[in-house]
Amino acid sequence: MTIAQIEEKIAAETANLSQMKLAHVISPIENPMKIRQTRRDIARLLTILRQKQLTEK
Repeated sequence: MTIAQIEEKIAAETANLSQMKLAHVISPIENPMKIRQTRRDIARLLTILRQKQLTEK
């Protein structure tokens, strides 16, 4: 994946996380572990993005 693709994926996952949190506050979602999994996916993407940025310099 390119840096731009990773940044787009991070933005999409962040928006998805915000929607899940809001839905969970209004009425509990079926699987609240999805919130944790999404947070971890975002962290992984940020790590990969940082690695790619460092290797390009």
